[in-house]
Amino acid sequence: MLSDTELLVWFRRLKTTESAQAAIRQVRSSDPARRVGGGQHNVSGRYPSKKMGVTIQFESHRVELAAIYELEHDPEVLEYYDQPPSIKLEYESHKGKRLGILHTADYFVIRCDGAGWVECKTDEELNRLSERNSKRYRFEDRWRCPPGEVYAASVGLTYLVRSSAEIDWTFQANIQFIEDYLRGGCGVAPATAEHVIAWSACQPGISLDELFVATAGRCTRDEVYSLIASGQLYVDLTAERLSHPEKVRVFPTATLAALYQSGPIVPATGLDRARYALDVGSSINWDAKIWKIVNLGTTTVSLVDDGLTFSEIPYSAFENLLKRGRMVPVEVKQMSPANASALERLSKSEYLLNNSGNVEGRREGGAGNPTGTLQHF
Repeated sequence: MLSDTELLVWFRRLKTTESAQAAIRQVRSSDPARRVGGGQHNVSGRYPSKKMGVTIQFESHRVELAAIYELEHDPEVLEYYDQPPSIKLEYESHKGKRLGILHTADYFVIRCDGAGWVECKTDEELNRLSERNSKRYRFEDRWRCPPGEVYAASVGLTYLVRSSAEIDWTFQANIQFIEDYLRGGCGVAPATAEHVIAWSACQPGISLDELFVATAGRCTRDEVYSLIASGQLYVDLTAERLSHPEKVRVFPTATLAALYQSGPIVPATGLDRARYALDVGSSINWDAKIWKIVNLGTTTVSLVDDGLTFSEIPYSAFENLLKRGRMVPVEVKQMSPANASALERLSKSEYLLNNSGNVEGRREGGAGNPTGTLQHF
């Protein structure tokens, strides 16, 4: 929730009118205007909001609870309140009689770019109400409540009608799937998280199912879901359901996912060394860590950091990381004499020249470590 200072900054940034400020302060300082109850076809309840620090009422699990899930997990939503103080709506009845009624909206929402009332109804109910009186609700590209919009505009705020037809049920299913992970925090060891994130960086768009197999033995499925819930791994929760991991695509960041969506990441046919001015001995910055190239083989690139941690990745992944700016060639200070000597021996070893043999700490290939992918991280 916003502090008093943050609220003042928000008011000034959006140049909020005095009447809007008064309405917002009233909502923030008031208890819910009424207690909700379920009907014949609805299940009411209370949702424990982590964002708000209180329970939020919902009168319908079909529409209002779905709205809560969206409000709770939308980063653009700063605060939201159930059953805000009633407002007066004025409009004509179907017989032309002037009406003035007190109306309690389902929610009042404060977003980064504005604030206002939100009313949630099923599409069937809106159609029925519109047929009864189109002055209260009507469809114009989207469902609207003209008297609500008139009142909101008079105080410099907004009024929005949310229909059940607008609900993204894939997102709803995914949020419910990972909600326990969202509430429990990440709880994944940094080394484990780094290992899984490295896999997704080397193979952007890897399926969740493939990621489970690739990291088996180093990371549990619960830990992968925790990384998704905490945002350390990116999954578009509106694309596919997590209950079908073979269809879910995983990326290290949302930015890389957006680049991937703009066009396929084409596998490299060979590293363009001249373009990146890279060769054995060159250094790169990868995820805020400096790595030195110790071998450029026929299909893979071998890297070692100053602590002699060894990593081997395919050319295609290496060049894609360079193209996306995830890896950046750098000039670094000379390694310590002891590590430089060890690095020289490592770079000349039979293993690196022939992709055979063993390096201490390397995991052999198998179901969780296919040939030509990341070997140790």
